[in-house]
Amino acid sequence: MAIIEDGGSCLSADIAAGLPPAAALFHSLADETRLRIVQRLARGEARVVDLTGELGLAQSTVSKHLACLRDCGLIDYRAEGRQSFYALTRPELMDLLGAAEQLLAATGHTVALCPTYSSGAAATTSATTAAMGEVR
Repeated sequence: MAIIEDGGSCLSADIAAGLPPAAALFHSLADETRLRIVQRLARGEARVVDLTGELGLAQSTVSKHLACLRDCGLIDYRAEGRQSFYALTRPELMDLLGAAEQLLAATGHTVALCPTYSSGAAATTSATTAAMGEVR
């Protein structure tokens, strides 16, 4: 499922477009909103209404990003009556994000200063570090 409005994409769409699986995985995690959702789900299950309230995002935005993460196999949901409770399916994801946090700390966050990625990278790097820091 492609997420059109922000230019983001999902793992399955990236792989279908010929991107290697590892690159597609990191591309799917490159979105700040998806990182915030993952960070929140690391603390436990949440419904769409919980995520919209806690993250200050529109229901449609949260739903599209949840669908993307679900398509990637990183989250899933369980139905309880008319409600869906979302949770992480891969605990290895938190290990990956923790390793990324350590790498950012070791490099002094120089990724944000890289001329190739500096456009918006500082904000994304800060958000990523903040999201990963709260997960630990």
